[in-house]
Formats: sequence, structure tokens, C-alpha cells
Amino acid sequence: MQSGNETAAQLATPKASPGVSRHAILLQGDSRYRFRKAFSGIMAAAVAACTVFGVTILWIILGYVLVRGLPALDLAFFTERPMPYGEVGGGVAPAILGSLYLIAVACVIGLPLAVLAAIYLSEYSHGRFGDAVRFVIDLLAGLPSIVVGVFVWTLIVINTGSFSGLAGAVALAIIMIPIVARTVEAILNLVPNSMREASLALGVPMWKTILRVVLPAAKSGIITGVVLAMARAGGETAPLLMTTLGNSFFNFDLMQPMAALPVQIYNYAVAPYADWHTKAWGSALVLIALIGALSLLTRWAVRGQKLGES
Repeated sequence: MQSGNETAAQLATPKASPGVSRHAILLQGDSRYRFRKAFSGIMAAAVAACTVFGVTILWIILGYVLVRGLPALDLAFFTERPMPYGEVGGGVAPAILGSLYLIAVACVIGLPLAVLAAIYLSEYSHGRFGDAVRFVIDLLAGLPSIVVGVFVWTLIVINTGSFSGLAGAVALAIIMIPIVARTVEAILNLVPNSMREASLALGVPMWKTILRVVLPAAKSGIITGVVLAMARAGGETAPLLMTTLGNSFFNFDLMQPMAALPVQIYNYAVAPYADWHTKAWGSALVLIALIGALSLLTRWAVRGQKLGES
């Protein structure tokens, strides 16, 4: 037993090369350790500094919007429609309801397509065609929103002869599809194969395994991806300017121009009236609050759930 310990100690002790003392080898190893430790400390400090910088910029933006937008918030701001040009007062109630309505319709249009695409890429696609689909989805995710607006304007607005809420919802759905598809695919790939194999071993068909086992196991991740897409779509302005155009009245007819909060912010911001500029900041604050509330609601809905729990 003692000889074994001595052998292990000899193997653990670095051997000195001819002409090099054991003390020099130990000093060399110690200097390398100090260098690695110092480099690790520098990188940790750099990461912490970048994190603090990013969070600080975020809080500065939020604080500035809060200070500029808070004076515009009152009961009339949330219940009344915008006033005509040059008049003081009014609110953004049609724009708030219009944004929520457009996002809801966009979800109805885009989410089924995105989830089905994610299921195909995760469960069935294992060849070049799947790689091509992923490439197209990634390309669509990086497409400028103004290009999406021009496409939908050409496809729907010109052919129908009118700006419409439907065109805006289609544009938002196109923006949402790649975000949801890639997020849901990544989540489905994290579901353990043992769950699929156990279901298939019981004689359950593949489609029912996906519906009853895989999707419920990835529910929390799917909801998170949907919320990310809704937050992205909720802040888009360019495609809505080219599709819904905007409306100062309450309207839920998808074939007519419809109000939306980002469009209303743009209209207020470019106007030459100080009261409208204040309302633009107030509208921006409301938009941030809506997106934040949606995110918090989603986190509350999926709280405590882990992958594989339904």
C-alpha cells in the first residue's frame, strides 16, 4: 500500500529535465497559475462592467421615458380618442385597443404556422430540406420590418384598394413566425428522447406523442417564445404605417384602417405641437408598460414549471 502511494506521488511530481532544476519547474508552474488567475479576474471584471453598462443604459431609457411621459397620463388619456390637429387634449384609447386587437389577430394567423414549422424541424426534418427551411426562417427573422411592410402593401393593400387592419395583422404575423418557429424548435429539441420513446413503446402514434407528450413538456418554453414574438410585433411601426395607416376612431373592422399605438406615437412625435409631443412620450410609456405586463403575466403563468412538466 505504501509503495502504491509513493508511485502516485512520483507520478504527480513533475520530473526535471536534464539541466533544469525542480525549483525552476515549480516556479514556472506557479507563474502560469498566477497568469491564468489574473486573466480570469480581468475577464470577470470586463463581463461585470458590460452587464452594468447595459443595465444602466436600459434604466436611463426607462427613466427618461417615465419622466417625459408621466405628465400625459390621466383618465382621458386612456378613455378618449385623439383630438384633431392643433387641438389640446384627447387620448389614445383607440390605439391601445387597436394594438391589442392586431396582435391577437396576428397570433391567430402566425402561431399555428410557426408551431407546425417548429414541430416539423424538430421531429421530422433530418436532411437538406430541413436545413434549407431553417436557413429561410433565419433569413426571414433578419428581414427589415419595412421590407415586410412593402411586401404586404403590395400583396394586400394594392389588391384590395384600401389600407386595413388585416394587412397590418398579416405583416405582424410574418414578423412573429420566424421568432416563434426557431424558439419552439430549440425548446422541443430539449425534451428528452426517453419521453418520446416511452410513449411510442406503448403503441401511441407519433402525431399523438407530439400532441400529448412533447408539446405539454415544452409548454413553458413555447409560451416564452410566443411572448417574445408578441413583444417584437407590438413595437413595430414601419409595417403598420404601410398597411393599417392609422385611425383616430374606434374600429374593429379588419377591412378598414385601424389605430395602433406605434403609429399613434409616430403621428404625435412628428406633429409640431408640444402637447402632442408629451402624448407621444405618454404613449411610449404605455407601450412599454403593456409589453412589460405581458412578460410578467407570462412569467407568472409558467412559474415553477420546468422542462418536462405539464
